[in-house]
Amino acid sequence: MSIVTRTETLVIDTPEGNRNIAWQMWQHPDKPDAPLVICVHGLTRNRHDFDMLAKVLAEDYRVITVDVIGRGDSDRLQDGQLYGYPLYVSQMMQLLEYLEEETGQSTCYWVGTSMGGLIGMMIAALPNSPINRLILNDIGPVIPLAALQRLGEYVGKAPTFHNIVGIEHYLRIVAQPFGPLTDAQWQHLARYSAEDTGGGVWQLRYDPQIALAFAGLDSDIDLTAVWTAVECPVLVIRGAESDLLTADTANDMLMREGTELAVIPGVGHAPVLMDDEQISLVSEFFNR
Repeated sequence: MSIVTRTETLVIDTPEGNRNIAWQMWQHPDKPDAPLVICVHGLTRNRHDFDMLAKVLAEDYRVITVDVIGRGDSDRLQDGQLYGYPLYVSQMMQLLEYLEEETGQSTCYWVGTSMGGLIGMMIAALPNSPINRLILNDIGPVIPLAALQRLGEYVGKAPTFHNIVGIEHYLRIVAQPFGPLTDAQWQHLARYSAEDTGGGVWQLRYDPQIALAFAGLDSDIDLTAVWTAVECPVLVIRGAESDLLTADTANDMLMREGTELAVIPGVGHAPVLMDDEQISLVSEFFNR
């Protein structure tokens, strides 16, 4: 029997009042009590980055893919200064509370790419964390300033496009570190990375105000105190050419008991978790 999906919105509390966030459930109809897997995307991305992964994992898990506020189908904020990890963690905790009420499951596995990994790390570091296993996709506790500045150069821009071909061309440039993707994978990313705003003008599906979080950064980010508080098993996936998760940081992370490292050759920031090999890394870690 084929995997079934449904997309919903959840009203969450924010400093601006109630806002809607979008999330999607992937599930095998014969496994209603399957364990939860939460998938959270990178800085400018959205839940559809996990479509291929979710389809595979849903054979054994109830998979939840999420649009973080300000991205995808989730609401934007009026005050861009509010975008940041306190709100992102709050959003996900509110979603987890809702999912516990709906499913009766109080624990989950978590796979997070970049920003989504940091959110997961912060939640995994909490006392009595709901996260039992954590995958950090190309992110760690130390983030070099130079890499943050590279991201900041394009995140705050709001380019427009006239067709899907232009969107794909743009992504092949700014997302070149994703590695040697197939044409079908690039086309999938392009399809869900922008939306028609009317009159044949397409815009990227994130609020450019998320770039305000980069303003004033003048040093590396160091979340070692958060990382050392994580107690669950962790798989770190690193793109071999990544500038955001350096080899030194990844190797230092192995000093924490219960941490494993997988390095993807020919890829920078970040592995897209779309091909069979990368998907197998995720499923094998969760299936233990």
